[in-house]
Amino acid sequence: MCGVLEGALGTILRGAVPIALTVAGRTDAGVHATGQVAHADLPDDLDPTWLVRRLARLLPPDVRVRAVTPVPDAFDARFSALRRHYRYRIATAPHGADPLRARDTVSWPHPIDLVAVAVASRGLLGEHDFAAYCKHREGATTVRALQDLSWTRDADGVVTAALSADAFCHSMVRSLVGALLDVGRGRRPTDWPAALLARDTRANEVAVAPAHGLTLVAVDYPPDADLAARADTTRRLRTPTPTPPT
Repeated sequence: MCGVLEGALGTILRGAVPIALTVAGRTDAGVHATGQVAHADLPDDLDPTWLVRRLARLLPPDVRVRAVTPVPDAFDARFSALRRHYRYRIATAPHGADPLRARDTVSWPHPIDLVAVAVASRGLLGEHDFAAYCKHREGATTVRALQDLSWTRDADGVVTAALSADAFCHSMVRSLVGALLDVGRGRRPTDWPAALLARDTRANEVAVAPAHGLTLVAVDYPPDADLAARADTTRRLRTPTPTPPT
């Protein structure tokens, strides 16, 4: 998506300025985004409404820019973000995913015990080192604050996992979902996902859920006056906050 959008902007501006897009979060290949946020330095005289319409004519059918908004110089789509929100959709009906939603819904041939999944999910909330659930990147921290991990089932049998955190490391969401699906089908006990947080390397026994069931649905930002401070905080390398003695 990033390269496609940069190319379209370059065509519109005819090379007048270099285009370098910064996005709120780079998703794994095959993951969807309905709430992605990006920033780029563009000429001040561009009309936002005109630009949205012009982009709609150039972009492929599976990429759309819904709005263009001027932002303060301190805004950084990646580092100013407070949290990201994801949804993971799983069809548990015998016939699988509805054809109109098959692109963003995984067909799952096993029952999911949502009571067990909810218990296991609670043990993962809070700030932890999620190294067991992340693909290693040299020099990158795997400490994250997981703020929401909840599950619902609709009348058609579609189970949706909602995940929110200040940030997610590479493959973290899909690994969390994969681990919890193993709990939901009875292959693992409810305390297993949280027990993996004690590890400082990736847990190879954790299955990574398929990419196409995952969608980035929203990114939250602080008020304009707090953008620079938030970016500074995000750039600091974090270590887990010690658990107070009981």
